[in-house]
Amino acid sequence: MFSLVVSEKPSVAKSISAVLNADKREGGFFIGSGYIVSWCIGHLLELATPDEYDEKLKKWRYSDLPIIPDKWKYTVKKDKEKQLKILIGLMNRADVDYVINACDAGREGELIFRLIYEYAKCTKPIKRLWISSLEDAAIKAGFSNLKDGKEYNSLYAAASCRERADWLVGINATRVFSTLYNSVLSAGRVQSPTLAMLVKRDADIAGFVKEPFYTPEIECGNDGKSGSFTAMGERQKDLAIAEETRSICDGNSVTIRSVETQKKTIAPPKLFDLTTLQREANRINGFTAAQTLEYAQSLYENKKLITYPRTDSRYLTGDMRHTATALVELLQKEAECQSKDFMPDIDRLINDAKVTDHHAIIPTMEIKRAYNLEPLGRKRRRLCNRGAYRAG
Repeated sequence: MFSLVVSEKPSVAKSISAVLNADKREGGFFIGSGYIVSWCIGHLLELATPDEYDEKLKKWRYSDLPIIPDKWKYTVKKDKEKQLKILIGLMNRADVDYVINACDAGREGELIFRLIYEYAKCTKPIKRLWISSLEDAAIKAGFSNLKDGKEYNSLYAAASCRERADWLVGINATRVFSTLYNSVLSAGRVQSPTLAMLVKRDADIAGFVKEPFYTPEIECGNDGKSGSFTAMGERQKDLAIAEETRSICDGNSVTIRSVETQKKTIAPPKLFDLTTLQREANRINGFTAAQTLEYAQSLYENKKLITYPRTDSRYLTGDMRHTATALVELLQKEAECQSKDFMPDIDRLINDAKVTDHHAIIPTMEIKRAYNLEPLGRKRRRLCNRGAYRAG
């Protein structure tokens, strides 16, 4: 009997099959050692367009709105039909006893797998591989700790709700505005609020009126001796008031009644989530958000140098304390850090309550290869080293 493993992308399937010793490649899958490893190519199924529910809906009319399907239909992308047929055939093979969902560990990955599973009318038990790194060790650990697929039913429900909400808002809002104003006006659940924020910000900038202000500054003890300093007054819109403050103090004596010294500690930055990584990569390297995601995805999938990048958390889970410590020690050694005895406060990075699907983006133990891996590419290496800096 075989266990069928379904990954989200061919590159991930290749990494998994190598670890499982499923090294014989056939049409659309790897096989060996009791496993069949196949893959999706992103979304193989997508929600049907309105005219596939009713031919008359091909024409946009205000009177037909709102369009709310009684039963949702899915269509197959033509360039992905072949792989979908392969997966359906594999799921229904008599010698496959259960299916392992190895799609990306998140809401979208759950949706991609479940839609195919249901489309194939498969009823075999589901197990879930939930990993954030494609290192061999991480894959092995994940397969030794497979979860029951039922534990992720709510995640699938959330993904399905998001997908259908996008369809309902996008289809109906676009058609209502377009038919009312006789022009194609695209609207969407995410697109429209984002556009509204951009428009508001642009209007704020355009409507900004500069207002001059004046701050009286008085040099005290400017004879070059120690103890000289500059005293600053409050901002004043009226130049006359600022001048009056200056003139009252000018030439007079100052008595220092008390001196207070404060010691401030600035904490190092938190680990990266995708948004902060994109922001930092733009500030340091000038990368666009799309470029950063592309490079990060490649470092995760192809190079296995960082963990899963599409995360909104900047913390690690408690069971990663040892991993984080080992990683810092590795980075200190590989980067030839001068402070060999330095060990950052790992505990401030640990917070299980602030980690949902995925923990923060961190380098993997494979990072040691980045220091002498020229084929990695200049931009990806810069991004990877930036992540190593944050982790250390």
